[in-house]
Amino acid sequence: MKSCLVVDDSSVVRKVARRILEDLDFIVDEAEDGQEAFDKCRQEMPDAILLDWQMPIMSGLEFLKLLRGYVGGNTPHVVYMVTENDIGQIAIALRSGINDYMMKPFERDHLEAKFTALAEPAQATIA
Repeated sequence: MKSCLVVDDSSVVRKVARRILEDLDFIVDEAEDGQEAFDKCRQEMPDAILLDWQMPIMSGLEFLKLLRGYVGGNTPHVVYMVTENDIGQIAIALRSGINDYMMKPFERDHLEAKFTALAEPAQATIA
């Protein structure tokens, strides 16, 4: 099973995302801010991260820059959640290493679409 870390200061968002991701067979952990998320990544790097951009203590962008500079930090597939369609903020996040982004609040099917392919086990190919 793949693992996903949901990073958001809203307990409601974390709870909703957890339910959807667990339905996709992810093992889900949660963090309330970027610092807590980075501490968890240092203990065990997840396969994917659902990351809010505005949080107390350490923002999503600050966390992302630390993550991508950390040993093994290039591995997780990071989906960045924004609350407004701020192209400048999205561009900065793309340059900093996000893999994808989505608007918040999100619909179930939209979140599923971002993570379904990641949840599926890699298929072995015969050459």
